[in-house]
Amino acid sequence: MTAQTKKAPASTKVGIDVAKTGGTAPFTFRTVVSGILLAGNILVAAIYFHVINP
Repeated sequence: MTAQTKKAPASTKVGIDVAKTGGTAPFTFRTVVSGILLAGNILVAAIYFHVINP
């Protein structure tokens, strides 16, 4: 730790590197893509374990 971080009050350190976007998460595209990948992964696992027989 540096001397500056030891002396700085907690209110100046907390949240200083977080963008202030208005409270909504801008992760809709990332969420959709990860949902599609998860669904594909579950489908492949179901085919692998012979739950679904194509």
